[in-house]
Amino acid sequence: MGITTREVGLIDVQAGENVTVVQPSNLYGCRLGDNVFIGSFVEIQKNSAVGRRSRIQSHAFICEFVEIGEDCFIGHGVMFANDMFSDGGPNPDPASWGKIRIGNGVSIGSGATILAVSVCDGVVIGAGAVVTKDIVRRGIYAGNPARLIRDL
Repeated sequence: MGITTREVGLIDVQAGENVTVVQPSNLYGCRLGDNVFIGSFVEIQKNSAVGRRSRIQSHAFICEFVEIGEDCFIGHGVMFANDMFSDGGPNPDPASWGKIRIGNGVSIGSGATILAVSVCDGVVIGAGAVVTKDIVRRGIYAGNPARLIRDL
């Protein structure tokens, strides 16, 4: 019986000024803009970026190829997923994974799931929503799948 352990922490993170990361968190190969806050038990994988003044609350998972804009709020337990299991299971080839882009000033409620989509600026995504399609119109979205509830 062999056990392999991996340390959590900050590995190869490019961070701007005045960044706060609450431990334990696991961040590697990502970029964080100025004045970003990262709560505890957050994982941010390589090739992802968080824009200036954005806040990521505890227990969020940000997979590879996620770009979060400036002045965003990512609630507790938000999950980003870009491997769509299109062949019936996980695909180990990162070239097959979708990209996720979150615009500026977006707020995402606790427990939401964001798939391989783009979300325009100024959107609010309700707690527990599942975003399966691009959001191109500013407004409040909720449900599974997420739907426009009202314009902002």
